[in-house]
Amino acid sequence: MTDQPDIHAVKGYLLELQETLCQTLAQLDGHQSFQKDDWQRPAGGGGQSRALEHGAVFEQAGVNFSHVYGEHLPPSATASRPQLTGCHFQALGVSLVIHPQNPFVPTSHANVRFFMAEKPDQPPIWWFGGGFDLTPYYGFEEDCRHWHQTAYAACQPFGEHYYKQFKTWCDDYFYLKHRQEPRGIGGLFFDDFNELGFEQSFAFMRNVGDHYLPAYQPIVERRAHHPHTEKHRDFQLYRRGRYVEFNLVYDRGTLFGLQSNGRTESILMSLPPLVKWRYNWQPEPGSEEARLYETFLKPRDWLDA
Repeated sequence: MTDQPDIHAVKGYLLELQETLCQTLAQLDGHQSFQKDDWQRPAGGGGQSRALEHGAVFEQAGVNFSHVYGEHLPPSATASRPQLTGCHFQALGVSLVIHPQNPFVPTSHANVRFFMAEKPDQPPIWWFGGGFDLTPYYGFEEDCRHWHQTAYAACQPFGEHYYKQFKTWCDDYFYLKHRQEPRGIGGLFFDDFNELGFEQSFAFMRNVGDHYLPAYQPIVERRAHHPHTEKHRDFQLYRRGRYVEFNLVYDRGTLFGLQSNGRTESILMSLPPLVKWRYNWQPEPGSEEARLYETFLKPRDWLDA
């Protein structure tokens, strides 16, 4: 591989990753398999959405691949990058959101992506982005340590500083400003990443993508059959409301997809199938629900927890 952008290599990896994710998650569920749905974008490109619904472990899971291109970038892409105005662009990625049945299994999100913009007679502008984050409803320190240790392992071969840098970015990004609380316990978030050159930046993105299942699968296996009550389920549905709020108000991928005339069904697959809102609700002091806010929904150094 040369150090010039190789979009075919990126696409090949992303398609393989989607297949691996779907096979493993379907095996974990043991009841349902993923439906495949190919789609085309009128303005250029398309993708494949895969959805699992009403499973034994996963209430809803979506794993999307997209490769879209065109002549005009949406405002969400050019607002902070005016140099991209008038560029032909290509955007490729795999994204997933898993909403489990059991309230003791966290919701999880991951994505890895590549973006390239070109103008005639100018070198391409390109970067990688992605990461993964965890949103528990009932926290377990063992699970949080494992999640962050795996995130650290994904970054470590490329430099000790990357985990701390991208963990902090994740804590800052997945923060609901209007609620003044994090969405979950974080993980990794990176964007505009090209500082290692194409080959090594691509390798970093692959390592993040390849570490998602080792981070999430053991947690699912530990918690999928944890005893729970209607009270636990009710709190899960209430906290899912925060997930909806973040995705519709702040999420860059949602905004880019909708503004670039992407496929709405695939973009909004990230939303949970059932959710509740309550007016001015507060958890009972000393309860399991209060412990989530007091112990887990605060940025922490989970490697030393």
